[in-house]
Amino acid sequence: MQKVNFVKMVGAGNDFIVIEPQANLDYIKFTQTVCARQTGIGADGVLILEKSTTSDYRMRIINADGSEAEMCGNGARCMASYIVMNLKPVKQLFGMETLAGEILGEAHGEEARVRLSNPKDYMADLNITVAGNKMTVHYIDTGVPHVIAFVKGLQEVDVNSLGRLIRNHLRFAPRGTNVNFVELASPEGGKSGNSMVAVRTYERGVEAETLACGTGSVAAAIISYLQIHPTVKTQKGASMKVLTSSKEVLEITFDLNEGGIIDNVWLKGTAKVIAKGEYYYNG
Repeated sequence: MQKVNFVKMVGAGNDFIVIEPQANLDYIKFTQTVCARQTGIGADGVLILEKSTTSDYRMRIINADGSEAEMCGNGARCMASYIVMNLKPVKQLFGMETLAGEILGEAHGEEARVRLSNPKDYMADLNITVAGNKMTVHYIDTGVPHVIAFVKGLQEVDVNSLGRLIRNHLRFAPRGTNVNFVELASPEGGKSGNSMVAVRTYERGVEAETLACGTGSVAAAIISYLQIHPTVKTQKGASMKVLTSSKEVLEITFDLNEGGIIDNVWLKGTAKVIAKGEYYYNG
């Protein structure tokens, strides 16, 4: 039996087990065991803080099903907060290496923000057929792949059933995709941060609806902004607020540039420690 020191953190409803490198630990099997809600600690995934040769730190993200994720926005905010609390970095804004590239993070108390890698592969108005019904969706990669489906009556959507079908749709093979159902909550504004959308997300790797998704919130914010402001081609500090299923509001800002390039993407929200302890893993 192996004793593993852990911290459990939550960011906007996404919960994670944060650990530092462990010798002779199979991270995939460990994650599948420790994330189980009934027999483990319970979490959406495990975050591993490692040393980096290219950045200040390295963050690995293992989903609850044992798959390794390229990026996780809420996880990155939790890791930024963990680093500030435990390592006392000299830099206020520090780098974290991920499979999606280097991101930047900073944290103050129970609030953290991260600058994500630049979004890519934006495709608007994709027509797909799901369970015999035609749907129009939008796609963007904000570190991991995301589909946005705009709906009316967000709370009536069967996120798990419909999300699973879209997540595994041949149009998004072989990687699959996360699926975000989005409803405009207050479409006016945008530059001043008055625009808000409500989002429910089916997460790839968790294979179920989660209370929030950071990269999904970013995807929803960017695509909603583009839908609300179709004639805007350039904008510094474009902003949207995203109401998650946990009822926390995440704040997203980004820059629109000529040629459809989107960069300087920031995600801000809470990152809280809810437990610390020793987990006795019988691998």
